[in-house]
Order: sequence, then structure tokens, then C-alpha cells
Amino acid sequence: MTDRRDSALPDSDEGRDETVEERADRRWIEVLQELRVLQTGTQILTGFLLALAFQPVFADLGAGQRGMYLVLVSLAALSAVIALAPVALHRIVFRRRVKPEVVYFGHVALIAALAAVSLLLAGVVAFVFDVIIGDGAAWVAGIALGAVILVLWVIVPTAIRRWGRNTQ
Repeated sequence: MTDRRDSALPDSDEGRDETVEERADRRWIEVLQELRVLQTGTQILTGFLLALAFQPVFADLGAGQRGMYLVLVSLAALSAVIALAPVALHRIVFRRRVKPEVVYFGHVALIAALAAVSLLLAGVVAFVFDVIIGDGAAWVAGIALGAVILVLWVIVPTAIRRWGRNTQ
């Protein structure tokens, strides 16, 4: 029996010989692997941001740069909270036989975390360019990285997903 949560996930399981429980277990392992990759990069970026406030040159930042810094720290915290939400949910509902729901929540949370991380990455690059070169370079660098993220994280995967459907 397939419900909305099962069919809403991006990968097709046709041709796999697995039970609903086996599918949920496999998908949960995949969510955890993706979380590990996302969390490592986010932790490094968050550490960089947090350390910056305690550097002597931080006092030289303008009001706009300080505001941008606070937005970036907030985005870093938000992305970590979103990415860890599936783990917290799993701990709370452990042994409640709701693994497909946990997997679906993990899927949605990781997409939201990727969106937050994409903003964070573009923002950090723009921030660094602003501090080192100036406003104009910051906008160019932030928009350029945002475009690369859009192409590699959204457009290419969407095209591959569509192409894969057409070849089956």
C-alpha cells in the first residue's frame, strides 16, 4: 500500500524487491548519510562565523557588515536546527512504528536545510568579498555562487530526474 509520503519521495523504487519496512530503513540510512555530508560543511562554516566575532578586526566592520554577519550566524544556526530535526524526531518516536513518516519528514527537512545552506554559502562568500574588496564585488560573488548552486543543486538534478523518467 503506497501513501502520499511514500510516493512523494524523489526516487522510484520500482524494480526493488523490498518490503515497506526495508524501504523505510534504506531511505532512513540514505537520509542519515546526506545529513552527515551537510552537517560537516555547515559545522565548519558555523565555526568560521562564530570565531570571526572574537577577532580584533571585527571592530572595523561597518554597521551593514555587522548586520550581514548576524544574518549569516542566524542562517547557520537555522540550517543546523533544520538538518538535525529528523534525528530529534527519530529519537522521540523511536519504536513507534512510524519510520515512513520519519523518512518523509527527513526528506523535507533536508531539502529545507539545503535551501538554508545555499543562502548561507552565497552569503558568506558575499560577506568575505564585501570585507576584502567592497559592495560591488560582494553582489557579483554572491549572485554568481547563487547561480552555480541553482544550476548544480536544482536545474541539473531536475533535468536528470526528468530524463530518467523518459528512459523508463
